[in-house]
Amino acid sequence: MDKDSSKRITERIIVTDALPYANGPLHIGHFGGVHLPADIYTRFLKRKGKDVIHICGTDENGVPITIAAEKQGISPQEIVDHYHNLMEITFKNLGVEFDNFSGTSRKVHHELAQDFFLNLYEKGYIEPIITEEFYCPKCERYLPDRYVEGTCPYCGYEKARGDSCESCGSWLEPEQLINPQCKICGSIPEKRKTKHWYLSLNKFQKKLEGWLNKKKWKKTVIRYLQGWMKEGLKPRPITRDLKWGIKVPLEEAKDKVLYVWFDAPLGYISSTIEWANKIGKPDKWKEYWQGKNTKLIHFLGKDNIVFHGIIWPATLMGYGEYILPSEIPANEYVNLEGQKISTSNNWAVWLHEYIEDFDPDFLRYYLSVIIPETKDSDFKWEEFQERVNTELINILANFVHRTLKFIQQYLDGRIPEPKILRKEDENMLKKTNELVDQIDEALTNFQFRRAVQYFIQIAAVGNRYYDQMKPWLTRKEDKEQMKTTMHLCAHIVHLLGNIGELFIPFGASRILNMLNLERKDWDSLKEIQIPKDHQIGEVNPLYKKVEDKEIVKEIRRLKMSYASIEEFKNLGLKIGLIEEIEEIEGADKLYKLTVDTGEKRTLVAGLKGHYTPQELKGKRIVVITNLQPITIRGVRSEGMLLAATEGENITLISPDQVVSPGSPVS
Repeated sequence: MDKDSSKRITERIIVTDALPYANGPLHIGHFGGVHLPADIYTRFLKRKGKDVIHICGTDENGVPITIAAEKQGISPQEIVDHYHNLMEITFKNLGVEFDNFSGTSRKVHHELAQDFFLNLYEKGYIEPIITEEFYCPKCERYLPDRYVEGTCPYCGYEKARGDSCESCGSWLEPEQLINPQCKICGSIPEKRKTKHWYLSLNKFQKKLEGWLNKKKWKKTVIRYLQGWMKEGLKPRPITRDLKWGIKVPLEEAKDKVLYVWFDAPLGYISSTIEWANKIGKPDKWKEYWQGKNTKLIHFLGKDNIVFHGIIWPATLMGYGEYILPSEIPANEYVNLEGQKISTSNNWAVWLHEYIEDFDPDFLRYYLSVIIPETKDSDFKWEEFQERVNTELINILANFVHRTLKFIQQYLDGRIPEPKILRKEDENMLKKTNELVDQIDEALTNFQFRRAVQYFIQIAAVGNRYYDQMKPWLTRKEDKEQMKTTMHLCAHIVHLLGNIGELFIPFGASRILNMLNLERKDWDSLKEIQIPKDHQIGEVNPLYKKVEDKEIVKEIRRLKMSYASIEEFKNLGLKIGLIEEIEEIEGADKLYKLTVDTGEKRTLVAGLKGHYTPQELKGKRIVVITNLQPITIRGVRSEGMLLAATEGENITLISPDQVVSPGSPVS
């Protein structure tokens, strides 16, 4: 080893995902805004040979955990264990690869958080302040912000929490709520004095300003942070009156715990410590968190920007020794069918339920296309179907299958050697090579939507090339050209299998298995490396198309979740008379029904194959009339009929006597 090389420091990279709360399952908002882009980016860096670790875990302390536990009548630890395990399995099923997935209720995390508290306290960055907080006389406890509910002063939403309004997104303090109530018992709380410990953010104002001024982050991220800095930083409480959490390591605060926003980011460090212990190198975590040549990249949603861009860096600055965030590629929100995702109203697509019905690649692909990089995006089931079927299947999967099937059928399953490259061949290779470079550039700059578009364009280039070169003709008229064509098509398939690992890892693995080829290094992607006379594996269709009936089922599930159990009686169940039945263009399973429910309304129903138009006309059914209308296949559906399902069979729910249309069902 020469002297210069011995002095070189290898660049290390830590990629983190905002820790999801272990008080409920994961939904598409979490995945599309945080965990999917983080996974794609980490896979990309590892393919490029970078020294990178992907770190995450569950946020297991704080009020959301205790509320969930109290509602279910079990201990916080039981809540934590259940949802941690569910999330870990869900991530695995969706192809998310973590180097370590920890949890903040573990001993290693408690010890680290208490060490940080004492360090900052001894340096004078933490001080006690007497304050007034809501206290519930009936429950005999102080009420942290999420234990207080009331009317939002900005939008009038009547169930706003003491920390934020789910309806308009405003940040709140409990004192701002109109008509505040105890979330547990519903009684009116009173103000009482209590002592809490505050992090003196004001002491970090100038240092943070100097640090942030050097950052060239997303405009949305910088805008959030500048707004806080201009207002002037103020001390923030970092303790809470709770029994569940990390105990404050002071005798006078023995009945208090650390506020979750203070301890949660420390979970990145404690998870890395846990990782180092697991690989048998207990001090290795220091190379990443205290090394001079480490980049720290935080993937998170916009609601976490302030914590990671101001409070967390201030904590690290105060302690010393640790690196600061290098990049915060925060994303906006993923909405659902035009509305903000609401876990309390069950207006969400839950990931653990999704993977029971669909290929995980479908969600990864569609969410990659709509990652909310600069503004909120909207998940729509009908668009999900369209994107998957027309792009992922009709373009990519079709190209893979037609190429490998041709080789299997006409070339004995062996990829032929290329002969003379013609202009058309060179043009195709030039285009695919450009797309590889564009994918590299896009991912380097956290532009995932562009990257996945370039990826699918490679398959589109392959299809155009295949059609242009007509191997089904040249196999008889110009076998040398046919061999070149099929070798280059196999090369494109190999490209798709390699790059696809970032976006669609399950399908990409199947592609490489069918090719019977190993994964290539990222820097050699553009090189044609298929061995001479290479034998491919068994060829099968890559994916199965998403059927209309599957989408109708998901939309129906959403529409039902739009109303809570308490509101079910207000759904407007009425007797309907089917008057007209029409075909819907391009839909294999759907009818457009005109139904008299006391007034004419249109329903879209997946009844094809179960009922003929003749069987439906004049039939009386039960209709939910008070659901939110939704558009399916371009037709506005203004309700939902009730039907029983058993396996593949569907049976309409009908009255056993003649009842007038519009009659209420109760």
